[in-house]
Amino acid sequence: MIGTDSHTVNAGGLGMVAIGVGGADAVDVMAGMAWELKFPKLIGVKLTGKLSGWTAPKDVILKVAGILTAKGGTGAIVEYFGPGATSMSCTGKGTICNMGAEIGATTSTFGYDESMERYLRATDRSDVADAANAVKEHLTGDAEVYANPEQYFDELIEINLSELSPLLNGPFTPDLSTPVGKDMNEKATANEWPLKVEWGLIGSCTNSSYEDLSRASSIAQQALDKGLKMKSELGINPGSEQVRYTADRDGILGIFENLDAKIFTNACGPCIGQWARYSDPKNAPKNSIVHSFNRNFAKRADGNPNTHAFVASPEITAAIAIAGRLDFNPMTDKLINENGEEVMFDEPTGWELPPKGFEVKDNGYLAPEADGSHVQVKVAEDSERLQLLTPFTPLGNDISGAKLLIKAFGKCTTDHISMAGPWLRFRGHLDNISNNCLIGAVNAFGQKTNFVKNQITGDYGGVPDTARAYKAAGIKTVVVGDHNYGEGSSREHAAMEPSI
Repeated sequence: MIGTDSHTVNAGGLGMVAIGVGGADAVDVMAGMAWELKFPKLIGVKLTGKLSGWTAPKDVILKVAGILTAKGGTGAIVEYFGPGATSMSCTGKGTICNMGAEIGATTSTFGYDESMERYLRATDRSDVADAANAVKEHLTGDAEVYANPEQYFDELIEINLSELSPLLNGPFTPDLSTPVGKDMNEKATANEWPLKVEWGLIGSCTNSSYEDLSRASSIAQQALDKGLKMKSELGINPGSEQVRYTADRDGILGIFENLDAKIFTNACGPCIGQWARYSDPKNAPKNSIVHSFNRNFAKRADGNPNTHAFVASPEITAAIAIAGRLDFNPMTDKLINENGEEVMFDEPTGWELPPKGFEVKDNGYLAPEADGSHVQVKVAEDSERLQLLTPFTPLGNDISGAKLLIKAFGKCTTDHISMAGPWLRFRGHLDNISNNCLIGAVNAFGQKTNFVKNQITGDYGGVPDTARAYKAAGIKTVVVGDHNYGEGSSREHAAMEPSI
C-alpha cells in the first residue's frame, strides 16, 4: 500500500506493507508505473509477555525508539512478532506501526492474526476477513523464522511486555525515552524542563482509536468519581467521524466534557499546529505539554520554540494532565481531591472494540467518478490555494556560481523545512506555500531562525525572501544540512520548495 502521508505505515497494524511517499510517487503508481526503492534490511522485534496495567502499545514503540533512535530504522522494515504481538489489539498494533516513521523505518508490520480478523469484522469487512483467513498461513512469517529469528533478521530486538513500564519520550525528539515518575523528575530537574504541565492532548492518527479513547476516559471517569479537578488543560481529537460518533453515542466524549476537556474536530489538530493556542507563539513562555501524538519537534505543536512536548500513551497523558505534573507516576503517587483526601488512580480499563458496534451517520466520504478520463481540472489564475505544477528546470551536471542560502544547525526535519499548521491551506499552491521554506531551520551562522544574509546586498532577511531575491537575480542557491535533514513527514513540499 502506498499513501501520501508518512503515517500511511499505520496500516501495518492490519498486516500490510504500507509505505508513505510524496505525491509525485503516488501519481506514478496511480498511472500504473512501477514504484521502486532500495531493498530494505529487516529488523525483527520479538515481543514476549503481555501488556498489563498502565502499560500500553504506545510504550512498545516508545521503547523501540529509545533503542534504535530517530534514524536507527532508516532503510529497514520492522517486523513485530511473538506471543506478545498476538496478544495486542489491532489498533494497538497500528499505533506501533504508525510511530515506526519516527525511527526512520521504511515501514513496520505485524503478521495477520485474530485481532485483525476481529477488527475487520467490526468494521464491516467480513469479506476481507474471510479472504485473509483462507490464506492466513501466507500472511505471517514462517514458523522456522520465528523459532530462529537471529538467522533471518539483520537486527533483532527482544522486549518482554510483562516487564515494560510506561514511558515519556521527549522533549524535541521522539527517541529520548524516560520512565514515568522519579526518573523523569531527575532528568527534568537536571535539564531545566518545566515540571508543570500546561496541556494534555489525546488523539491524532497515532492514538485516536475507540480503544484509546475508552481507556483514557476510564481515567477521566475516575477523576470525576474521586473528586479530582483538572490541573492542566485537556484536549481530545478523535481519529475519524466513525470513532467520534461511536464514542459520543457510548458516552465516552461526555466523560471528557464533564471533566472540562475540549473536544476538537476529527483531524491532525494540535499534532501539526492546527489550533489557536497562542496569538503570538514567538514570544510565548517556556512550558511543558504531554500528548499521545507521534512527533514532538520544536514549534510543531503550537509554533512556540519554548514548548517542551513529551509523547506518551493516552492513559498516561490523561493521568498527567489531571495531576498537572510531568513527573507524576499514576502507579505510585497520590493526589489530593477537592475534599482534602488522598486518592490514587486505579489501572485504566477499556474496550478493544465498541460493545454495540461502530456507527456513523455521515463519514464524509465522496466517491470519485467511476471513469475519470473526461474530468478536466481547471484552476483560477488568481487562486491562492491551488496552482498547477509546471516542470522544474533540469539541474544539469554541475552547480556553479551558486550562493549559500542557509546552513542548518542541528536537526532539520520536514517541519523545519516546510511547517504545517496554518500553512496547510496552501498545500495545493507550491509558490505560496514556499513562503514558509526553511523558516524553522536554525541558521548555523548566528543561531537564529528565518534570518539569513543576502550575500549580494549584505542585507539580512527571511529565508524565503532572500531565496526569491537570488532567483530574481538569476543566482542559484544551495542549502546545507546538519544531521537528519528531512526527518519526519513524507510531505513533498519540503523537497520541492527550495527549488522554487
